[in-house]
Amino acid sequence: HLQEDGGGSVQAGGSLKLTCGGYGNTLSYFTIGWFRQVPGKAREGVASIASSAEATHYAEFAEGRFTISRDNSKNRAWLQMNNLKPEDTAMYYCAAKGPYNSRFLDPSDAEFWGRGTQVTVSS
Repeated sequence: HLQEDGGGSVQAGGSLKLTCGGYGNTLSYFTIGWFRQVPGKAREGVASIASSAEATHYAEFAEGRFTISRDNSKNRAWLQMNNLKPEDTAMYYCAAKGPYNSRFLDPSDAEFWGRGTQVTVSS
């Protein structure tokens, strides 16, 4: 399974780094994606990274502020979030899918999900 941590409460302009760990799963095979969801709204893609980190993709709102990375030797992926805004407040999830097509911003493509970590940004 997947497990996220690193969420928390920050003020606008602050930073957080989320971690996605694979437990019982070897992440190296999978494309990893980060998603977020606000109550009452659909889950949306934030960023994705190919299995060997050769390609990354970002949602428009994440470009220039968020950075996705991974280290397969550590079985971990990360989402560095800078210049956070109140509208970034959401539950953040990591997910995995097969390695074909590194673009992974559609939650319906996910094969595995973590349980999420809450990010709250105050103004």
